[in-house]
Amino acid sequence: MFEIKTILLFLITALAEILGCYLPYLWLKHDKSVWLLIPSAISLALFAWLLSLHPGASGRVYAAYGGVYIGVAILWLWLIEGVAPSRWDIIGSLVALTGMAIIMFAPKS
Repeated sequence: MFEIKTILLFLITALAEILGCYLPYLWLKHDKSVWLLIPSAISLALFAWLLSLHPGASGRVYAAYGGVYIGVAILWLWLIEGVAPSRWDIIGSLVALTGMAIIMFAPKS
């Protein structure tokens, strides 16, 4: 159960971070409303709060979270931006997710 809870929390955290960064990108690169910065700031604050909910040591959590972020960012690329991931995007994501699993779920001394 710990593993499922951890992965779900990482997924929600990654979505909050990506959304918080994507909204300013829309404003800066696609001439969208400056008002997008408000939900962006809220999303980034939510991201920081969600990351603090993990029970592990912060450095370990941040390192493992990076693997999930990579996977979610590649999904975002495909589902939101409409760019199909390459074989190498998928392989890289799987390597990163494997690293996350090793960091978070390997026995600790």
